[in-house]
Amino acid sequence: MERTSPDAPNAPAAAGVLERIRHGASELSEAMSKVADQVLADPEAAARATIMDLAELSGTSPGTITRFCRHLGYDGYAALRVAIATETGRASARRETGWDVNIGQEIAPSDPLDRVLKQLITIDAAMLRDTVDTLDLGAVERVAARVCDARRVDVYGVGTSATVARELQMGFYRTGVAAWVWTEVHDALASAALLGKGDVAFAVSLSGSTAEVIEMLSEADSRGALTVALTGDGDSALAEIADICLTSATTRTGHRADLLASRHSALLVADLVHIAVAQQRFPAALEALESRARAVVGHRPSRQRNGAS
Repeated sequence: MERTSPDAPNAPAAAGVLERIRHGASELSEAMSKVADQVLADPEAAARATIMDLAELSGTSPGTITRFCRHLGYDGYAALRVAIATETGRASARRETGWDVNIGQEIAPSDPLDRVLKQLITIDAAMLRDTVDTLDLGAVERVAARVCDARRVDVYGVGTSATVARELQMGFYRTGVAAWVWTEVHDALASAALLGKGDVAFAVSLSGSTAEVIEMLSEADSRGALTVALTGDGDSALAEIADICLTSATTRTGHRADLLASRHSALLVADLVHIAVAQQRFPAALEALESRARAVVGHRPSRQRNGAS
């Protein structure tokens, strides 16, 4: 999704992203001009590059790339890269149809499944790399430390983000953390109202603009809990509420393939958080895992009980 930036180049509304970069080149800082020159010199390479790759190619930094994207009115590098790929023909030039909107321009109804699989992997891999390149690991460690000390942990998410919320809560639960997941606004608000200082509230929203999730986290914040946002938009309303924001790469095209990849990026962050918690409370986490295993051993097939894989 594009959003209006006060500094965005004043190119004609119908202009493509490359024309807008050319049109506004004179308004860019020296560092962002290097990024623009690199993109214009080889748009197809820019469409394939990760944020770290483009920073290296242009002799700049990931922070400069992010500022460049926002200058153009994009939420982040993943969104800009999709726009460049579409314009250069890497994405299909087909007329936009209901299929294009819901599945994606990169995948055609007649494509064989091996090509579909490769396209999905390409989209997933690009977003996962962007997440790895931009995720604040220090913030992950701080969140993990607070979760380890928390009396209880609430995790909120609705719609597509509910899948990520459930996985995060289950990761905590498996390692002995008192964690609950809430995907319905009334139940979530009632639980948030019972939180207090020392508790932790996670809100998962890929867009960062889901009203229900924002309301849930706001309630937890008003009760004194540490609030954490897991979102694809570090400048969103949800991120502004949170004490700590963990960002995963996402695009705003609305295509199903991109939405799936965005969810996978968020799941990567969720997995990292719960593993960081398990590391920091290793003895207790190990005991919880072993206790769970012993409790259900009688319901496993005999081959598994005997250690067979």
